[in-house]
Amino acid sequence: MKINFSTYYKYFLASGMTAAVVSCSNTKFLKEGQMLYTGAEVKIENDSLSKKEKNDLESALKDNLTPKPNSSFLGLRPKLYAYNVTKEPKKQKGLRYWLKYKFGEEPVLLGDVDKEFNKDIIVNYSENKGYFNARAKYDTVSKNKKAKVIYTLNPGGRYLISNVKFPADSSEINKEIRALKDKTLLKTGNPFDLEVIKAERQRIDDGLKNRGFYYFNPDNIIVQADSTVSKKHEVELIVKLKDKTPDLAKDQFTIDKVVVFPNYNLRDAKRGKYNIPMNADSLKGYEYNNIYVVDPYKKFKPRVFDRALYFEKGDLDNRKNHNLSLNRLINLGVFKFVKNEFVVSDSLNHKFDAYYILTPRELQSLRLEALGRTNSANYAGSEVNLNWTQRNFFRGAEQFKASLYGAFDVQIGGPAYAENIFRAGANTQLSIPRIVAPFRFNSSSAFVPRTNIQLGYEFQNRTTLYTLNTFSASFGYQWKENIRKEHELKLIDVTYIAPANETPKFIALKEGNPYLTRITERQLIFGPTYSYTYSTTMLPQRNTFYYKGMLDLAGNLTGLISGANVRDGNQKNIFGVPFSQYVKVENDVRFYHKFTEKTSLATRFIAGVAVPYGNSNFIPFSRQFFVGGSNSIRAFRARTLGPGSYDPRTETNTRALFDQAGDVKLELNAEYRANLYKFLNVAAFIDAGNIWLLEDPQNERPGGKFSKNFLSETAVGAGLGLRLDFSILILRLDLAMPLRVPYYEKGDRWTFDKINFGSGAWRRDNLILNIAIGYPF
Repeated sequence: MKINFSTYYKYFLASGMTAAVVSCSNTKFLKEGQMLYTGAEVKIENDSLSKKEKNDLESALKDNLTPKPNSSFLGLRPKLYAYNVTKEPKKQKGLRYWLKYKFGEEPVLLGDVDKEFNKDIIVNYSENKGYFNARAKYDTVSKNKKAKVIYTLNPGGRYLISNVKFPADSSEINKEIRALKDKTLLKTGNPFDLEVIKAERQRIDDGLKNRGFYYFNPDNIIVQADSTVSKKHEVELIVKLKDKTPDLAKDQFTIDKVVVFPNYNLRDAKRGKYNIPMNADSLKGYEYNNIYVVDPYKKFKPRVFDRALYFEKGDLDNRKNHNLSLNRLINLGVFKFVKNEFVVSDSLNHKFDAYYILTPRELQSLRLEALGRTNSANYAGSEVNLNWTQRNFFRGAEQFKASLYGAFDVQIGGPAYAENIFRAGANTQLSIPRIVAPFRFNSSSAFVPRTNIQLGYEFQNRTTLYTLNTFSASFGYQWKENIRKEHELKLIDVTYIAPANETPKFIALKEGNPYLTRITERQLIFGPTYSYTYSTTMLPQRNTFYYKGMLDLAGNLTGLISGANVRDGNQKNIFGVPFSQYVKVENDVRFYHKFTEKTSLATRFIAGVAVPYGNSNFIPFSRQFFVGGSNSIRAFRARTLGPGSYDPRTETNTRALFDQAGDVKLELNAEYRANLYKFLNVAAFIDAGNIWLLEDPQNERPGGKFSKNFLSETAVGAGLGLRLDFSILILRLDLAMPLRVPYYEKGDRWTFDKINFGSGAWRRDNLILNIAIGYPF
């Protein structure tokens, strides 16, 4: 690859001239006396503050200043320029209107800046952060019809908290407030901060709401600051109840009646059928464990609500328990809207009734889906799904799903020996909103634990090669500790694969190739699987994390009891089929860093290993690892990479017929993401990794065994992508090229010197377009 530096020099020179022209051209549209506002600068004059404290304060103050200048990109203001050069549109639609008012930005002028107001903002913000003696001034700097404002702040010394008091009195509410003081956010030695004081008031309010004080409000708490009782730059804080706090806010309430309406709808509300408050005793309902259920048609078993409601009659009102109950009711999946209302029923004894008003979803649905697809392995196809869902199968909010599907994939290019694929099958799943087990399972989570039972069958026909029947069944549990942690345990996960037909062509291909033979062997796989997921990606943080670990133990207990050992010639069968015995572990770790609201970095690392033993010499083909494709190493077509340095091009008569699989997987991905405009996002990415075999006794795939040279057998690819984010759908297009090909000769695996963009053959073999839905990770 040759680089012409003189061409690049001319390009950058032209870019610089263009930037200067566009930047200057924006000012020519200004009227006489107008100045383009280019932003504000904040300076801190205080030698006692550290550099970090100054930078943090300057950044926070700058964020609070208004207005914001026109947006810029690499020193240019293209949106302002678009506004200036676009003529006034005649209609509020069309390209001209979009350029001027949607894409473009109206100029922000120096006259739009209220400097006195901003100065007050700077002083007030500083005082709220503990700089009680702050003083500020400003100055304007202008040149060539552009102006910026420089604000200078002298904050003085920052006041620290010397002591925090919670005064005592004999009232019940004061006793509860004092009981909460151990976890106060106001710490001795910390700086005075108004935001922390607001958070402390909210913390106390949350605690009281969980102790029966339903009508309490954060505004009923006052935090007084006294700087006269301590030495210089120290302040004492006094946290207490306001004198004018309403009596109702001081009363501690308990739950009286609990009334549930599981069939509430807007039509009934308009007719006044269920008006709250009401005489629950006169309704057509029944009582179950102190819960009054208004369900005339008995659509739901009452124990559904007994399990979901996390409180009982006579309990102190507790907002946390009510929120848990609402979340659990929503998590059942059968209710479209869920809300609660509380009405005082006995003001003297401080009791109220709790009403839970539930609007059910359509309990049955039938959906027909048709979709088209393509992948990087040169297959295109279509799939049709017919799905039936019943959300209250046994009147206990059990969800039953049944689906029928048919799909075909047709080779549209690439290797000449690849075959078309047809699949058809059926799946059923019953999800029960509780743990079905001989022991009692208690959960304080907002998420309902589930027992899942699944049955499935798939027919797969690889046209002129073979036909497979796959039967599957599983029984297990799924539960979430909280929004971050989720567990899934399948006590039994069974897969049985049986060939229905092998053509003479495939039989001939199998001769002398044990790897191909194993694809159509009868396989019986059963055993427990467990996965654990931890994620903070739903939190509004700059750095977020995702982890998923999976453990698959197939045939372990059966192999141990039976004494199976295939290497000693003691292979055991069940119904005439050898069962698989192995241990498989896989870890998926992701880290996301947000630079700004529009730019971020996403990274992922995958490490997995599968070890056969006992009754098996090999991992079943369906349980091995694969790489390549739109969600993996995107510079290589799906499942065509590896294992190790094995060269798939040596398979002259079976090339690309079968997926390359391995027992070890290592993969690393990094992707920089940026938003260009509303729904249009771009990305630059690099992927690396491969799969390997643990054992290859017959040297079926030379170079495929995992060894100390695994790093030299790592594939590397990079590329650029476009993402169209339509909220409900993300369409992704990634164009990738290989940078390192592990099956090239050692020492010749980096491809930099082979890049020839002008060659049609190079583009066809090395530029891989991936079209997919959603992000790769």
